[in-house]
Amino acid sequence: MTKARGWTSGSALNVAVLGYGAIGASVSNSLAAGAVEGARLAGVITRTGAGTHPHQGLSLDDALTVSDIVVECAGTAAVTEHGPRIIASGTDLFVASIGALADADVRARLLQGPGALYLTTGAIGGLDILSAAAFGGGLDSIELTTTKKARTLVQPWMDAAQAEALRGSDEPTTVFSGGVEDAIRLFPKSLNVAVALAVATGEWERTRVTMIADPNAELTTHEIAARGSAGSYGFTVSNLPHESNPATSKVVPAALLRGLAKLARPSGTFL
Repeated sequence: MTKARGWTSGSALNVAVLGYGAIGASVSNSLAAGAVEGARLAGVITRTGAGTHPHQGLSLDDALTVSDIVVECAGTAAVTEHGPRIIASGTDLFVASIGALADADVRARLLQGPGALYLTTGAIGGLDILSAAAFGGGLDSIELTTTKKARTLVQPWMDAAQAEALRGSDEPTTVFSGGVEDAIRLFPKSLNVAVALAVATGEWERTRVTMIADPNAELTTHEIAARGSAGSYGFTVSNLPHESNPATSKVVPAALLRGLAKLARPSGTFL
C-alpha cells in the first residue's frame, strides 16, 4: 500500500508542497493554518530552500522521507523533472500542472507506481460526467474555448511584434486553435485545463482547443462542449484571476485543498 491511501485511522496526512508561487503559497499557508482536517504541512520544497517562506524548508530527499504526499505547484517542468522520482519512491503525487501529462512518456512513468498519481480538477468542472460519458467511446467531439485577458497570454516564444500586439490589443483575438499537445506546449501556464479534459476522457485527438485573448476580460472563461452517443454536454466556467498571479485562476488552490481533504477523510466523497 502506498503512503497517502487509507487515511481513515485518525493519523494525519503529511503533505509536502513543491513550489511557493501563488498556488503553492496559498496551499501551504492554508495547510499550516489547519484549514484541511486530517492533513498537516510537513514542509515546502523550493529551489532556493528555506528562508524564502515562513514554513519548514525541505529538500526533495527530505520530503520523500517525511511526507505521505507531495503537492506539485511549480509548473509542468517540475512535474517532468521530479514527478517520476516521487512516484518511484512510493510517495504519492498530487499534480496541479496537468499539462505535463501531454507527454506520453512522462504520463506513463507517473502512472507506473508504486506511488499513486492524483490530479486536480483545477479551474474547470464537469470532468466527472464527461469521463463517464466517454467510457466505452460515448463521445465523438470535445471542444474547449478559453478566453483570458490578453496581456496575460504573452509567451516567451513570441517575437516583439506578437507580444506588443497582445499588450496593446483593443478587441478579442484568437491566438490559438488546434490540438491539446500544441495548446499546452504554446501556453503551458494557461491551458492545463485542455490536458485535464483529454486525461479525463481519454480523447486526446478529438479534443480541440481555441484560445481567445480579450483585453477587456475581467474573468477567465472556459466553455466546454461535448457530444456523442452518451448525450450532449455544455459547461461555462468563469473564474476570477488569482491576486498574486493573474495567469492562474483563484479557484486552483481551493481545488487542491479540497482534493487533500478528500484524501485525508475519504468517507462520504463522490467517486
